[in-house]
Amino acid sequence: MNIVIEDTIEQYEKLYSMEEREDFFRYSMMKPFEKMWQTINVPLKAKKQGGYDVLMATKMLGYLSLSDDEMGRKALKNLKEIQALQTAHTTLSDCVNFMEKNNISINADELRFGMYIADPDKLTLQKGYCGFGGIPGFIQVSIFPNSYNVPRLPAVIAHEFHHNIRFSYVDWDHGNVTVGDYLIIEGLAESFVKELYGEALLGPWVTSFDQENLAYSIEIIRDSLEIKGFAEVSSFMFGDTIAEEQGYQPVGLSPFAGYAVGYQAVQSFMKEHHVGIGETTLLSTKEILHNCTLFS
Repeated sequence: MNIVIEDTIEQYEKLYSMEEREDFFRYSMMKPFEKMWQTINVPLKAKKQGGYDVLMATKMLGYLSLSDDEMGRKALKNLKEIQALQTAHTTLSDCVNFMEKNNISINADELRFGMYIADPDKLTLQKGYCGFGGIPGFIQVSIFPNSYNVPRLPAVIAHEFHHNIRFSYVDWDHGNVTVGDYLIIEGLAESFVKELYGEALLGPWVTSFDQENLAYSIEIIRDSLEIKGFAEVSSFMFGDTIAEEQGYQPVGLSPFAGYAVGYQAVQSFMKEHHVGIGETTLLSTKEILHNCTLFS
């Protein structure tokens, strides 16, 4: 598989030398991902001033405002120092090697990767880093480097890489996705991280739960696995704080409860049946949920 890593370090250096930045961001930095954006109905430029487009979408995803020079330059300096793009290259190579050894694939000839500067205030709950890998052939990661997330950069890239794999085998139906489907998607991705890099690098969406909160979350979600629809499902996956921010109905859960429960469900299935993530990745939601021990 051909891997293309956008030189976003150089792109940001150019961007911060400009007065007018929006079109450069649209047509130089996001244009290579146009097919990805089109798939989720995001135009590079809105037809009307202030309309929904890639600028608004990336802000909603937690990317740093293009006008924030001070924060942007600080993050850019850190990304250079930690050789972030080299880390991305090494990680993606690890992921491709794992995929080839396990006879699984991504439904794309080329994988395009981009790393962008995150707004740490918008991604406080995520500890300043996040990613999107739901369209096979494309991965974007946003990060505002800090002592917590820099060691976990390979993990978030691998997490999003696994989404590329999963969505090459399983159709995503935005309107009919269930809580169970979403649990397993995220549980598999984080289990992939564990298999490649170990538990120490798992994300806060999985590790920030004590046993009491986890047990409570499992009880709430146990009876909600068949609930359908992206807005409804998001409340269970992201928890009340984010649900209220996004206009979804809160359901009484902590941030990322669905991620933590999904990870536990996949882990319990793998332990019960003595299988690795390569084999588990190809199984259906029902096969995993009905044969894991978490909800029994």
